[in-house]
Amino acid sequence: MGKLILVRHGESLGNRDRIFAVNPADLPLTELGYRQAREVAAQIKTMFQAEVVVASPFVRARETGRVIAEALGLPLEIEPDLYERDVGSLKGQSYDELERAPGYDLDRPWAWKPRDGESYEDVKARVGPILDRLAQAHPTRDVVIVSHGGVMQTLQAHVTGDWRNLHSPPNCGMLVIEHDASGYRLPLVIGEVCATDAGG
Repeated sequence: MGKLILVRHGESLGNRDRIFAVNPADLPLTELGYRQAREVAAQIKTMFQAEVVVASPFVRARETGRVIAEALGLPLEIEPDLYERDVGSLKGQSYDELERAPGYDLDRPWAWKPRDGESYEDVKARVGPILDRLAQAHPTRDVVIVSHGGVMQTLQAHVTGDWRNLHSPPNCGMLVIEHDASGYRLPLVIGEVCATDAGG
């Protein structure tokens, strides 16, 4: 049985300041974020037999992936489409503006799309096939996948077929999805490194 070890990146400047970045691809980790990355790398080393580390191309995830890969003595592979949701017109604004945005649907937030951005359904269509491809390519191996909070939630929905009751991972929080020829198991939450934060 293979394991897909989903890891959210360490704390970024946007997480610390609770602001959606104007240039999200370039948003760096904070010192705390690097420390969280080292801590989760040590956890992964003791709990799993990871053979592959894959990361989003965004700096905060790529750097977290680099720290993990170096700690495990593995190369880092970049998945170009594993990046976080494009929040469009909300870039540069506080996380708190999300639920006040025009047309935001509290009952079906996954279907709502900010102006010039993506819905979570759009993200799922982009990242779900990546998970399927990695599971198929590594049927019995442990694969570390470093991405973003929104990406991890959409991957949970991809695996379970349900958008409700999704776990919101904190920075460097982990979810493990076991899989075999019959399909995916339910995601398992692994011990968290820090407190939950909503954005990116």
